[in-house]
Amino acid sequence: MKLICIGRNYTEHIKELENEKPTDPVVFLKPDTAILLKKQPFFIPDFSDDVHHEVEILVKINRVGKHIDKKFAHKYYKEIGLGIDFTARDLQSQLKAKGLPWEKAKAFDGAAVVGNWLPVESFENVNDINFSLQKNGSVVQQGNTSHMLWKIDELIEYVSKYFTLKIGDIIFTGTPAGVGKVIANDKLEGFIENNAMFSIRVK
Repeated sequence: MKLICIGRNYTEHIKELENEKPTDPVVFLKPDTAILLKKQPFFIPDFSDDVHHEVEILVKINRVGKHIDKKFAHKYYKEIGLGIDFTARDLQSQLKAKGLPWEKAKAFDGAAVVGNWLPVESFENVNDINFSLQKNGSVVQQGNTSHMLWKIDELIEYVSKYFTLKIGDIIFTGTPAGVGKVIANDKLEGFIENNAMFSIRVK
């Protein structure tokens, strides 16, 4: 099982980090050891002083596929979820400045929150899903999948050119604007529409 993550998929988030708008999806991977265990807090790693939350819509792959055409992509998932791509922003900036890979800043243990799942049938249109992240009771990130540069089915088509998708793989589809630092004792709660998808404490 692998976590396939998409960066720079929301225009406002690209602007807030002063990145260039990509011509193709930005893709990176996290190992399954990055998944934060259920009912466990997120521990800020000792190698970073600036870990950011990035809330994202998740897609769970339910069949094996390679070179999937966009028009068939909807057959490869039945569940939509919500999660967090935790990022050690200070470390990521150092790595980017040297032209090095991001994995140490993105794929460390506990860096991937995978919340609850909802059946695709719950939504009239997967390209019009509202989601949000609350920190200590206040909304800090909110987005809608209609604002993605590359929609879910387009991402599946693109990613499957390079990686065989297997049952249980999870695609993190990118984060909207509003990313920010977490500190000890923060409470992070994620929502799809009015559905509570996860609640975690930061230590």
